[in-house]
Amino acid sequence: MNNAVNDGVWSGTWVAERLGVELVGGEELTGLLGLALRRNPKRAHLLVSNVLGKHVPQSPAVVYGHGLALGRRVRDLLGEGEAGSAVVLGYAETATGLGHSVADGLGGAPYLHSTRRPVAGVAPAGGFEESHSHATSHLLLPEDPALLAGGGPLVLVDDEFSTGNTVLNTIGDLHARHPRERYVVVALVDMRSAADTARLDDFAERIGARIDLVATASGTVRLPDDVLGKGRELVARHERTSARTPADRDPAPGPRDAGRLTRVPLHWPRGLPDGGRHGFTPAHRERLERALPAMAARLAEALPADARRVLVLGCEELMYAPLRLASELERTTDAEVRYSTTTRSPVLAVDDPGYAIRTRLVFPAHDDPADGPGERYAYNVAGGGFDAVVAVVDSAADTSRLHAPGGLLDRLAAHTPHVLLAVVPSYVPARTLESPPMLPEPLRGPAFSSYAPEEVGWLLQDLSEVTLEAPTEEREEAIQSGGAHYAESLPVEYQPSAQYQELFQTALETSAARLARAVGAVTELVLAELPLRGGRGGRTGVAREQARRPVLVSLARAGTPVGVLMRRWAAFRHGLELPHYAVSIVRGRGIDANALRWLAAHHDPADVVFVDGWTGKGAITRELAQAIEEFEAKGGAPGFDPEIAVLADPGACVRTYGTREDFLIPSACLNSTVSGLVSRTVLRADLVGPDDFHGAKFYRELAGADVSVAFLDAVSARFPEVVDDVDTAAKELLSGDRTPTWAGWAAVERISEEYGIHDVNLVKPGVGETTRVLLRRVPWKILARTGAGADLDHVRLLAEQRGVPVEEVDGLPYTCVGLIHPRFTRGATGADGRAVTS
Repeated sequence: MNNAVNDGVWSGTWVAERLGVELVGGEELTGLLGLALRRNPKRAHLLVSNVLGKHVPQSPAVVYGHGLALGRRVRDLLGEGEAGSAVVLGYAETATGLGHSVADGLGGAPYLHSTRRPVAGVAPAGGFEESHSHATSHLLLPEDPALLAGGGPLVLVDDEFSTGNTVLNTIGDLHARHPRERYVVVALVDMRSAADTARLDDFAERIGARIDLVATASGTVRLPDDVLGKGRELVARHERTSARTPADRDPAPGPRDAGRLTRVPLHWPRGLPDGGRHGFTPAHRERLERALPAMAARLAEALPADARRVLVLGCEELMYAPLRLASELERTTDAEVRYSTTTRSPVLAVDDPGYAIRTRLVFPAHDDPADGPGERYAYNVAGGGFDAVVAVVDSAADTSRLHAPGGLLDRLAAHTPHVLLAVVPSYVPARTLESPPMLPEPLRGPAFSSYAPEEVGWLLQDLSEVTLEAPTEEREEAIQSGGAHYAESLPVEYQPSAQYQELFQTALETSAARLARAVGAVTELVLAELPLRGGRGGRTGVAREQARRPVLVSLARAGTPVGVLMRRWAAFRHGLELPHYAVSIVRGRGIDANALRWLAAHHDPADVVFVDGWTGKGAITRELAQAIEEFEAKGGAPGFDPEIAVLADPGACVRTYGTREDFLIPSACLNSTVSGLVSRTVLRADLVGPDDFHGAKFYRELAGADVSVAFLDAVSARFPEVVDDVDTAAKELLSGDRTPTWAGWAAVERISEEYGIHDVNLVKPGVGETTRVLLRRVPWKILARTGAGADLDHVRLLAEQRGVPVEEVDGLPYTCVGLIHPRFTRGATGADGRAVTS
């Protein structure tokens, strides 16, 4: 059903007989094309290519081979000299993969394709209209505007060359900006009339440039009078009198239930563009070639052993990456592999061997298109006999709508027993606009987080609608295998058992007063010493000191409950309403520079006090200091003090703290349900642009288990009874020697050597860090100080649930230490957030 000839019948026969449309050309032309009817007021018929990989599933070797062959012909036409300075431009959406393949065949040519997806922060370098298309406007968004500014030949690639209007519009727009002497137009089929050919020749003479044309086949389309009206009538009549195709209707429950979804991590190379939307250079091509075998091997491993017929399905403009994956899969497996992509073009489906579009799947757009929601389509997939379908989308399209009932994955599952999903990170280029856009105001509850709006403003962007969670083993394997960073995904939220929840409540009741004392002590230190901090920027002199009031900036998310409590203490004890914001800091990548920009625009940087929950060995302390230094070196506002104020400093890494005891802080026991229902922060290039805040999710669905405000209230309720203790502790701290000794770091180094680990990054000291290891990682063992009491009840329970041994150790400087060993996990990470290999 997926070839030019079905059961001995040409796949254009049905339309030709009913509309009188005729293809004039040799057998090669009808071998390349079939015919269908489109729901488009501008053109009744659709030339359906059998070798493009859009509407008709085809061997990827055939699809890629046609593009390569055209590229080689262009190279021969231009000669080595001009071919070396050529740039290739493909047309969205149907020719994005073809254009890329032509660039490969041309050899060494940079590639760009037009797009219908605007990208924030990227200035258009041109645009044009495609008058006959279902979606007409095209944008050119190169990361490097100089890509289109050179004087070498420009090679324009489309699937068909019908009238030449689109090419004339493109060359007209670009030639006015950057004139050049030569253009080459490339298409699978040249279907122009004699008048169209003459018009292009006249245009070339008028602009003083040479325009050549290279096509696989040529011919013309003969259309009867009033073909547009007759076509609309035929489509309407067929839709009225015929039941919708089986693929259009909701399928029976049986097949839908049979379809099984498997997410396959590709481990796409970091920073490699997903296609040519912003440009694809020869260096990018070399990186892709090196990575393809391993990525295809992961797909092959995930396929069911009995899969004999496999479809790799791309997504609209994302054609080239799925094509290359499919080609490699076809080359290295015994399965019969086919390739096609989804489309936004509405076409009538008729289950007839003489018609090119036999079936269609209909589903809603899932990539937040600029022109709003609408239907999308996958043609000739239903009824194709595929044992498995590999859906390849970019991460911008990996939304809840993709996974929802009636979405693409659901529709595919109704027609194949196995659906695999591979997500390619959407490439976000460096900012090309002259000035950054205004940053948004902080997110606040109840729209984001379960905290009251005055308690904290989150300098984050809301990624709640993006699927970011991955199983622990899958997530850590991605980190281990080639550079995926821990901040690019989220662990699945741990849901505590009833026994664990009881332990949390008991721990909160027994430690609330101790927490209140530590909160009060660290807040008093901050208030007393603020005039001594910073001093490198902002207002000056006595007036400045008299006006100073701390701006609490907690490091999301462990620091945020502490920041809220410190704000409450300042209001309780001193009647001060302190501003409080939460920002993201990511190990190995620093603090959110845009959040610092926002803070500097709204407050004196010297008034900012960074707040965290506790220290372990001091990695974040060092990370913040380095990040502030780099921020200033790049022209950021001066005056931020990298000193962190923490509730507990068992590692002796900071000088502003409430206590240096390693004790249980109940907010470390849970994840989002004690942190305002906010996830850990996310930093991924396709989701966080150069002018965006880092991201996080708001888990509204966990509201029934939320204890965030209850935790704050339980500690705040103990403020009145600890006032005297706080006053005493603050005086002792202010008069004592609080110089950081980094004793914790030395202890971690010793433990690393004693246990044969030889990497301090795999040793997680303290109650808080040990709890994180048990909740989010794959731990090796837990070390517990001999005689440690109730502070470790929850650690022992988690260790028992996960089958992790707890070893008691005399003289341990921390209450407990969590150990990770690379021989026992696939995702241990080092100081830069990447994998540590043994």
